[in-house]
Amino acid sequence: MAKLRSIVKTSDDAPSDNLRAQVHFCAETGQIWLHEHRMLLIHAEAQALLRKELIDTLGMARARGLLTRMGYESGVRDAELARTGAKGMSDLDAFMTGPRLHTLEGIVKVSRVKLELERTSGKFYGEFIWENSWEGQWHRHYYGIHSEPVCWTQIGYSCGYTSAFMGRPILYKEVECAGMGDNHCRIIGKPIDEWDDASEYAHIFDRESIAEQLIDLQTQVVQLRSSISEKEKRPADVIGNSPAFRAAYDLLTQAANSQITVLLLGETGVGKEVFARILHERGARCGASFVAINCAAIPHDLVESELFGVEKGAYTGALASRPGRFERANGGTLFLDEIGDLPLAAQAKLLRVLQEGEIERLGDQRTRKINVRLVAATNIDLRILVQEGKFRSDLYYRLNAFQIHIPPLRERKEDVSPLARRFLEKYSAINGKRLRGFTDKAKRALLGYAWPGNIRELQNTIERGVILAPSGTRIEVDHLFSACGEQAPLEFGLDPHGDLNINRPDTGKDLCEAVFNGSMTLDQVEAMLVDTAVDKARGNLSAAARMLGLTRPQLAYRLRRLHEGEAAKIEAPPLPVEDA
Repeated sequence: MAKLRSIVKTSDDAPSDNLRAQVHFCAETGQIWLHEHRMLLIHAEAQALLRKELIDTLGMARARGLLTRMGYESGVRDAELARTGAKGMSDLDAFMTGPRLHTLEGIVKVSRVKLELERTSGKFYGEFIWENSWEGQWHRHYYGIHSEPVCWTQIGYSCGYTSAFMGRPILYKEVECAGMGDNHCRIIGKPIDEWDDASEYAHIFDRESIAEQLIDLQTQVVQLRSSISEKEKRPADVIGNSPAFRAAYDLLTQAANSQITVLLLGETGVGKEVFARILHERGARCGASFVAINCAAIPHDLVESELFGVEKGAYTGALASRPGRFERANGGTLFLDEIGDLPLAAQAKLLRVLQEGEIERLGDQRTRKINVRLVAATNIDLRILVQEGKFRSDLYYRLNAFQIHIPPLRERKEDVSPLARRFLEKYSAINGKRLRGFTDKAKRALLGYAWPGNIRELQNTIERGVILAPSGTRIEVDHLFSACGEQAPLEFGLDPHGDLNINRPDTGKDLCEAVFNGSMTLDQVEAMLVDTAVDKARGNLSAAARMLGLTRPQLAYRLRRLHEGEAAKIEAPPLPVEDA
């Protein structure tokens, strides 16, 4: 057995450098990353005390179920990372990413005893030995030798990882356990339907009844609140719980039942038209038309005909009479977006319509009565336009009867995550994809971005992420921001010996400066790259050559030349003073 485990250690530890390279410690933000998943470095004793409190509070059975499910979710996350880096690897090598991660994360040292798997057919059998199990050791510390296996979190991890990797439920049993007094732990895993007593373990992975009761109570409370004030229920597309957004939405609901003219203020993409539609749907005019027009998108010489209509022959090209937007919106709501771009001549006619409640088509002498509720919107400060003489002051005061400022997304960070989830659901359904959400690093990027294009930009970004992310995975930073101009924060990475080193994004620039200012030569840079590649490949020249994009003979030639140059420096006699 010792010989077998030695062989396994050599083969399983070979790719560990690649996993270590995925670990980064960010000094600026205080975050630790494993690929794009945020990790925590927690005291084992503190974790053990939490485990003990769960056992003492919930009882052994419920604590076992809770901790097993927690481990299961952790295993599922690591399976995603294994799938991400599995390109070009065999199924066996790809699977061993999980045990290596379990070891790298400090949970337990994993050694493979036997592993047979075939993903296409679903065949699986795995047997592993665990050494230095923190869970078994601490359980034994607090409760003494136990009569049953106690590494619940670790078993849950193994079940979650293997089930996600294989695409079918895999159940592990701990047949030896340090918590039972054994020298080490041993686990065996195979498809759940191949265990005779599988039904006895199924309840461990089910949510406890107390949790179901809490959810039922929560659902009843939500239903009661909904029945008490059904009118206050927000539309599905209106998402936000930040104080600034709630204040704007409260003003909107107050204005909905009146006929007052509303002016919506806010940057491009904050959702001014969405607010206007809600104002219409919540008011007494909801059964009539809602007509929207963007004043900035209409040529100035056509604005009046678009707003007020035109009679046949009013101008060259007017081949037929047609109503304008005011007539189409009669009895309902007219939404004038970007009203600050309205020409002065059209502003004067608009003011008359608002005052008199009647319009006159272009080229017509007859007036028509209209009954329209006007909602205007702009991303420009109209007061400045008034001062500059570009907007009529009397029209401004008429429109500014009820003002609602919709905050930009950078001022409502609490709403970014729920909005992103809503767009993820929407575009996943449209594109026929099943995605598991966002990676932790992607979530951080979404919250850290300023969103100058506001909700519209967020919506487009999530749509791009859904399209780029492979089905069954999580959306990563590169799927969202393919060309991020922000400087990456300083991060520390793990070197092959497990020590912390600093990885700077501008290391390449520093290296260039070192060559330019004469502190390093090109030969020294080449020697450093070659030696590092050979060390990383553990002396395997073929593997080192692949890392450098060279053939093996090319690498051998460079090594020979570099070593001959070093030997020549050592053997060369010192130059005479006058020659020097």
